[in-house]
Amino acid sequence: MSHLLTNIDQHLDEFAARHSLPGYRRKQIRQWLFEKRAEGWDAMSNLSKQLRAELAEELTLWAARVDRHSEASDGTEKLLVGLEQGGQIECVLLRDEHRRTMCVSTQVGCGMGCVFCASGLDGVDRNLTTGEIIEQFLRLQHCLAPEERMSHIVVMGMGEPLANLDALLPALQEATRPDGLGISHRRITISTVGLPKSIRRLAKEETQYRLAISLHAPDDELRNRIVPTNAKIGIDEIMAAADEYYEATRRRLTFEYVLLADLNDQPEHAHRLVRLLRGREAMINVIPYNPVAGLPYQTPSMEAQKAFRTVLEQGGLAVRFRHRKGDKINAACGQLRRSQAGAQDLVQLES
Repeated sequence: MSHLLTNIDQHLDEFAARHSLPGYRRKQIRQWLFEKRAEGWDAMSNLSKQLRAELAEELTLWAARVDRHSEASDGTEKLLVGLEQGGQIECVLLRDEHRRTMCVSTQVGCGMGCVFCASGLDGVDRNLTTGEIIEQFLRLQHCLAPEERMSHIVVMGMGEPLANLDALLPALQEATRPDGLGISHRRITISTVGLPKSIRRLAKEETQYRLAISLHAPDDELRNRIVPTNAKIGIDEIMAAADEYYEATRRRLTFEYVLLADLNDQPEHAHRLVRLLRGREAMINVIPYNPVAGLPYQTPSMEAQKAFRTVLEQGGLAVRFRHRKGDKINAACGQLRRSQAGAQDLVQLES
């Protein structure tokens, strides 16, 4: 059996050819998947029972399972997804007034080694397939109430998205298609630690997605400590590639900055950040750290956060401080997977 979501059009075309299926049936199936949010072949009620049985026999709709579904009081929902090929990933639904945003993963684990991040503590196992990325879209859609509609996508879950562009870009094409999720390119953000070669490739694709670069430090000396891969690249090369992306797309860049107490949260760091970003069409998105069990990093005090923000704003930067959502359900990347693994280890020890 083939996993339908790995290449929906190809698999439906091949199935249609084998069964002399009229073209409108393929459109109906896509509508059930993306618009009507069907949870299985049996739910596709305007297809005959025989056709549904043939589809179920030849095409796997779901190649993963939801191992855990957590909900927070602020409306955030997080899925821990077990994969057929092994491993677990996480994806999140964020509710914010009229926005409904899905945050999806691109790898099992992460190989970038950011010192504060739960996703990379165990390294990277493998890239996700296109189907595994699309399945996150559809699984999260099942969390929506009938009157809700997914409005935004952020590729900020587990893994480094630009290390898996071959699988990610076809998945995002399904998200932007009118007969897919119908989400505008400008409402899709891809986050990266900064891989210049892949940033330039993304610019040449003329996709118009928004780009968010996880900076976390204003200079190479500090960034090498926080983001070890920076030692082989350097901030100057990343900024040059980011500038090229802006010139190609005219999309305002976002620079992510996780604020770590007593490490990168001092006014001197903010002043250096102003010097680095001033003059660029950019937003600096500051994220007070969400502590991870077993790591030594802490959330800065409110006084430190306010002082940092004041320097940035007085320096003329467009600043946003991200409100942490879903803390009580381990909504930060990798936390739920690690907490689940820890619970399993405890069970094994007690048995």
